[in-house]
Amino acid sequence: MTASQLSKSALAAQVWRVMFDVIVRSAPERNRLLGAHGLTPNDSRALFSLDARDGNTMRSLAEAWQCDPSNATWVVDRLEKLGLAERRSVPHDRRVKLVVLTAKGQKTRTELLKEFHRPPAEVVALDRADLEDLHRIMLKLAPASESARAAGARRDRPVEAAVLSRRR
Repeated sequence: MTASQLSKSALAAQVWRVMFDVIVRSAPERNRLLGAHGLTPNDSRALFSLDARDGNTMRSLAEAWQCDPSNATWVVDRLEKLGLAERRSVPHDRRVKLVVLTAKGQKTRTELLKEFHRPPAEVVALDRADLEDLHRIMLKLAPASESARAAGARRDRPVEAAVLSRRR
């Protein structure tokens, strides 16, 4: 059956299945990159959810990670041992501890993002026209702030903006 013969919901399911499979196939590379930093996938999730300025309470982390507070404590302990996070007291309530990213944690997160944003070989192998189409489509899925940032980047590059607008 061709894509045009599928219902919209069946086509959406097929597209998502392919996208998901690409994400799953690329997981071993992400896990290798995490391992090079001494991190597990759970550590990574924690690293990317922590704030460097305001911090998070252990309770809010456990809720956000949908885990038992003891598990959140264990993950934060691991990040602390690696020097990526630290617990800080709250001046108005010494019982509450805020978990914040350290400078090393921020640097590690930035390095990981740079590595994670490196496209897999399957994406690099696409021809330019397909990449432009995929880019245009993926921008529709991006949060509004990312779409606006990408649109601003296109304005800065008039040739690319012209090519993209012709393809619409």
